[in-house]
Order: sequence, then C-alpha cells, then structure tokens
Amino acid sequence: MAMDVIDYQIFGDDMQFVEIELDPREAVVGEAGSMFYMEDQIQMETIFGDGSASQGGILGSLLGAGKRLVTGESLFTTVYTNQGSVKRKVAFGAPYPGRIIPMHLDQLGGTLLCQKDAFLCAAKGVSLGIAFQKRLGAGFFGGEGFILQKLEGDGLAFVHAGGALIAKDLQPGETLRVDTGCVVAFTSNVDYDIQFVGGVKTALFGGEGIFFTTLRGPGRVWLQSLPLARMANRIVGASKIGGGRGGEEGSVLGGLGNLFERN
Repeated sequence: MAMDVIDYQIFGDDMQFVEIELDPREAVVGEAGSMFYMEDQIQMETIFGDGSASQGGILGSLLGAGKRLVTGESLFTTVYTNQGSVKRKVAFGAPYPGRIIPMHLDQLGGTLLCQKDAFLCAAKGVSLGIAFQKRLGAGFFGGEGFILQKLEGDGLAFVHAGGALIAKDLQPGETLRVDTGCVVAFTSNVDYDIQFVGGVKTALFGGEGIFFTTLRGPGRVWLQSLPLARMANRIVGASKIGGGRGGEEGSVLGGLGNLFERN
C-alpha cells in the first residue's frame, strides 16, 4: 500500500496548526482530539490502531491498538478521507505552545523515534508503533518513560515540540547531553541512553534531577525547550494546590523547601 502524498501549510507562531490539502480519495491519520477544522466532503472514521498496511485484518488492528495503549495513547486514531471530487482541507492544532515539525520519513531512513505525546498526524499508511529502549537504565530512570513511539514508512508525518525548537545533526561519536524530557525525536541511528548526573551535591540540590539523556551520533535529533510535563509542574506549583511555590519541584526535596521559605 503506497503512502498518500499530501500538501500542507503550517500557520501561526507560538500556537500553530497545520492545514493539509487532500486530493480526492486521499487520507490523513490524526491523533484523537487533534482535529481543528475540516471542509465539507471530508469523512471521519475512527479506527483501531493507525490503519496502515501492516495492520491488515482484525488481529493486526488489535495489535496496533495495543501498541498505542502501551505508549499511553488512545486505542483509536481517526482517518480523514476526502470523499469529494475536488481538493478539500483538514487542519490539526498543536496541543500547547510550541512548533509543529514536518517529518519526511523517506528522507530520514524510513523510521523516526519520538516521545509518546509528540505525534500529531500523518499521511495514511505511516505505521505508528513502539520502540523499547535497549538499556535498563533508560527504562527505570527516563522521566518520560522507556517506551517511545516509532513512526515508520516513506510518507509525511507531523510531530509537535513544546516551546522553542532546535534540530542538531550529530557526527559519528558526537555526544549531546540533554535534560530528560526535552528530546522530541531522533532518527533510528542515534544511540539513546539515560545517565547519572554525577556528584551527590548536584543530584540532591541542583534542581535539575539526578539523570540526563545522552544522544550519540551519527544522526539527527530534535529538541524542545518546554516539555509538557515541565509546564504542567510549573502551573501546579504556582497554584494554591501546589502551595503557591513553583520553583523547587525539580529538586528531590520537593515541597520540603516550602517549610524553610514560610518561616
């Protein structure tokens, strides 16, 4: 089954959305709840899994849905198909401030690994799977979990990054250390692991957690400055529920810092 070739345009600055133009009978797969608007003659169909050729039949659909459940996503995706005789448009909105990144999988080796909440939409035919980390350390200590989404195919996919976005091309053996959660996506040839920060003083009082992510080239990586979890923690910490203090949640002391600040 060939991938649908779709035309698109990205609008907005901090809160972006992508508008996709579909030819007659073309289709796009969207994450549940991501649709912004659609023109008439576009038909919506909710399905198990992603509707790719690799999930043909009932068993394949159930396995595909199970993979999405493991990553914490909905069991379902929605397929938007242009049933008209002329081009029609459908748009998908970013879930929080940041950037939408078009990923041409055929130019990235056919496989892209991304954080479990990064996927937004893709041309129908792109397979949405899971990738387990090879190292036990990444499984236990990665703040975003040791299961990543794996996008496969030769079509176009869109992922979302929170805050500012930067893409880096790593040379063979080149290593980049990143705050856990700030990794949006990377090509399959990049080596990914979680490592211990080091000094006990840094681990306990540095405010940046005890572990960081290491990415080793060759390959391309995309990084975000504002992971959703970090933004949510700041909001909760600044609220009355969080005690009105949002500055200490990165430390293992947690709310203990408030005991000293209130005296």
